[in-house]
Amino acid sequence: MLFASPRLALAGVARKMQLVTSHLPSLVHESGEPGGLQELVAELCKRAGVAPATQFVPWRRAQFLATTMPATAIYPLTRLPEREAQYRWLVPLFEENYVLLAVRGKLLPVEQMKDKRIALLRGAAQAAILKEQGFTRFVEASSIDEVHRFLLGGMADAAFGERRIISASLKGHGASESGFDTSAPIRTTTAWLAGSLDFDEADIALFRRALESLQADGTVRRILARHKLA
Repeated sequence: MLFASPRLALAGVARKMQLVTSHLPSLVHESGEPGGLQELVAELCKRAGVAPATQFVPWRRAQFLATTMPATAIYPLTRLPEREAQYRWLVPLFEENYVLLAVRGKLLPVEQMKDKRIALLRGAAQAAILKEQGFTRFVEASSIDEVHRFLLGGMADAAFGERRIISASLKGHGASESGFDTSAPIRTTTAWLAGSLDFDEADIALFRRALESLQADGTVRRILARHKLA
């Protein structure tokens, strides 16, 4: 890996890290223009003096890799109590808002949706969030595109996910947002850049200094605003 100075090279795991993520428009794009969080993570790594390769895989596999492979970082990962000891939490990236989405006229009050079939991303935080709310019927998908295929194809009564990802996925399927209803946020959380357990305190400090630098010069604000994530 590349690093900006001998001092930065002292961060052990970071100098040989790799990144894993999934196609999560408009936050992360596997091809074409980078998504908002993709650009932010790229700037973080650049400011930290590292140049990791990125592997795009289904979300459950991304988590498997980040918890079994050395020097592996993952984003955007929701920080949950049950995940706390599985990762080293490097830096927070942005605030997430999780909502229900249904065909217009089919979205009921939340209490009445709890016995409905809810499509969501396999291995993501959504299932844990909904279970806390009393939901029990999940239709798990391997990708965000599949989530919406299940919804549009009638295999699910509603979809559940991060508001911006849901909106971008609808547009990607050529669907108009006017044909759907979206609930108020059921949960607001924070998406993180997290690492495998071999990242140490020096690695964490490296990324936190990088984030502080990006915040101080306005880079974070500009990236999030440009991608309508602020």
